[in-house]
Formats: sequence, structure tokens, C-alpha cells
Amino acid sequence: MKDRLKEKMLFESSPVWQAVLKLAFPTVIGQIILVVYNIADTFFIGLTGSDAMVTCVTVCMPAFMFLSAISNLFGIGGASVISRALGAQNRERARHTAAFAFWGCLAAALCYSLGAFLFIDPFIDLLGGSAPAVHPMARQYLLVTVVLGGAFTAMSTFLSHLVRSEGRSVHASVGITMGGLINIALDPLFMFVLLPKGMEVLGAAIATALANLISLIYFSAILASRNSRSVLNVRFSRAMFRGGIPKDVLGCGLPACLMTFFENISYAVLDNLMALSGIAMQAGIGVAKKVNMLAHCIVRGMAQGVLPLISYNYASGNHKRMKHAVLLSMSVSILMAGMCTAASLLFSRPLVGLFIQSESASVDYGARFLRILCIGGPFSACAYAIISFFQAVGCGMKSFVLAILRKGLLDIPLMFLLRQVYPVFGIVWATPIADILCCIASVGLFVVFLYRKPDYEEKRVLALSQRGI
Repeated sequence: MKDRLKEKMLFESSPVWQAVLKLAFPTVIGQIILVVYNIADTFFIGLTGSDAMVTCVTVCMPAFMFLSAISNLFGIGGASVISRALGAQNRERARHTAAFAFWGCLAAALCYSLGAFLFIDPFIDLLGGSAPAVHPMARQYLLVTVVLGGAFTAMSTFLSHLVRSEGRSVHASVGITMGGLINIALDPLFMFVLLPKGMEVLGAAIATALANLISLIYFSAILASRNSRSVLNVRFSRAMFRGGIPKDVLGCGLPACLMTFFENISYAVLDNLMALSGIAMQAGIGVAKKVNMLAHCIVRGMAQGVLPLISYNYASGNHKRMKHAVLLSMSVSILMAGMCTAASLLFSRPLVGLFIQSESASVDYGARFLRILCIGGPFSACAYAIISFFQAVGCGMKSFVLAILRKGLLDIPLMFLLRQVYPVFGIVWATPIADILCCIASVGLFVVFLYRKPDYEEKRVLALSQRGI
């Protein structure tokens, strides 16, 4: 009861800046650690001085990150519905939503891992790993991280969303951070101590899978210890398919899933186009993308952290508090992304040099690519915050349109178009240009949403409350 009152106070009455800080700060830290351990493989593999090994991890990244698309589908969708149900004082709906999201995520992750196993060789070629020096190592990496360890990765990330939906952002971030730190510790152990020389890629894959398994065990223990006090009951029942729960979860989570999915398709297209120019350029863009992930992880952490706060106050009718939370978190995200952009522009070569130890041409290409990619950071931050806002309030169609606009509808055609105008570097310029255009569209939809007629807004909240969300 005491924990429930604290959570209620956090969502309803504590100062907005304090609530945003308490919910978002641990999530941002967790996301930073998540990115750090995602690039840890690249860092340690870069110590080998092999562009082929660096490229191998690069081409596998979209396949591995698609597990995040699955966890976002059920995790962000479930968190939005759970938080709105709690705001409407409907704990029963929140419990059934948690159960549906849990079993849905597990089933989807297992199906994806099976599909990756059955079609692993054409899958790797499709991702840009067809080169003879890359394909065998990429196969090893994919088998361990996606086929064998895919469910561990998807479920640990999913459970972090679920735990965060109740306002327990610290617990969620501890699990993510712990997994990241363990991965960083295990990487050199498996790569340079336990496995023979030449097996560094396999060692990195084993370290990643084990770290995600440990993170999953932590979250499972958290749920088990709070079973009687939490709405996060994952018991399978028919009730989790009633009341429009599947539709609401998938409707809210689909934009987050598609955004990650199209990001991975975009990366795969980029890798394939770069592969035509040689391994040095492919390795360079791979490292530049990973360095540039830092700004995006901060924005993602802010958005995921405040999502329960926005959902709760939207459903409870406290729109003034909701708007304050949105604008504050968005401003911080843009500021932090701007700082990351400045750092990338000033220190592009040293940053890329952290991951490519040899004095090859890939370092020069990586530095130039990073200076281009980072320009879109602040614009992407603004767009991502607005997309997350529409997910939080249940406006699935708006977030869906913006999600596929950000990655897929704009940047992929631009890659092919700009490639004709400015070979190689034009492909990279497609990303920041798409971020700027998506930001403009996002702001337009956001302003229309905030300043529409109050009576329409009140009717919508009343309708949502009557449906129990």
C-alpha cells in the first residue's frame, strides 16, 4: 500500500520537473549503458585491427536490433495501456494487459529466432554480409545472439518497459545497466582469454547472450518478489484477450516497433550500398552509426521514462501537467542531442579511432560519415519525443505515420537519389535530411493536437475512461 501511494503521488502531485527527473534520469542512464554495451563488441573487435570483423558486427546489428522492435511492440504498447488504465483507476485491466504483452512478446521473439535460424544464410546476405571474409563470422554472431539468445534479449528489454509502467524507473534501469556492465566485462574474457585467436566475433556474441540472460533473470526476480503488490501479473488467462486489450497494446506499440524495424531496414540498405564501395567504407559507416547512437539513446531514455507520466495524466484528465511534462522532457532531449552533435563535429576522428585501431582508410571515412550523421541529432530528438507522446496518449495513427516517415518513407528513397548526385557521401546525407523533414511534420501535428478545441479533448478523455483505459 505504501509503494502504491508513492507511485500515485509521483504521477499526480509531485513537481513535474521532479517526476520527469525521477522517471527519466534512470532510464537515460540505462539507455546509455545499453548503447555502451552495444558498441563494446565493436570496440573490442576493433582491437584486432580487422575491418572484416568490424564489418561483421555492423551487418548483424539490424538483425539483432530487430529484437528491440519486438520488445517495443509489446513493451511500449503495454506500458502505455497499463499507465492509462492506472490513471483511470482500472487495475484489473492493467493486470490483464501485462499478461497479454508478456506472452505476446515471448511468442514473437521465439518465432523470429526460428525464422532467423531457418533462413540464416540468405538473411546475412540480405543484410550486406555476402563478402567471403565476412559471411562465416556473421553467421556465428547471428546464431548466438539472435537464434539462441534472441528470447533473452527481447524479454529483458520488454520487462524493463513493463516495470517502468508502474513508475519504478530505477528498477528498470538497474536491470538494463547490470546487463550492459556484465557484457562489457565478459567481452574481453571470451574474446581474448577463453577462445582461441580468430574466434573474437564468437566470443563477443557469447558475452552478449549471457549478459542478456542475466538481465532477464534479474527482472524475473523483481516480478516474483512483488507479485502480490504489483499489477504486473503475467498469468495466462482468457481475460487478457478481452476488452480490446490486444488491439490497444498493438495499436500503441506498432509505431515503436515499426520505427525500430524501419531503422534496421534503413541500416541494411545503407550497409548494402556501402558494401559496393568496399569493406573500408562499410566498416567506417558501421562505427559512425554506433557512435551516433549516443544522442539517440538519450532521447529514447527521456521518451520512455516520461511515457507513463504522460499516459497517466492524459487518462486522468490533468492535461496541464501532461503538457508540462512533454515540453520539459522534449527541451532536455533537444539540448542533450545538440551537445552530442557538437562533440561529434569537434572530435569525430578521435571518437571513430576508439573503435578502429588500425590506421586504415576506414578511420577517415568513419570520421567524415559521423560529421554528417550527427547533424540530424537535435531534429531527430524533437521528432522522437513527439512520436513517443502520441504513443503515450493512444494516438496510434499519428505516431505510426511519423514513425514510418522518419525511417523508411524518406531516408531510403533519399539514399538512392542522393547517391546519384553525390556518390557515397550522398547516401549518408539522406539520414539528417530525413530527420529534418520528419521534425517539421512532427511539430505540425503536435501543435494541432495541443491547441484543438478543449471540449473535443474532454469528450475523448471521457470516452477513454468509459472504455476503462
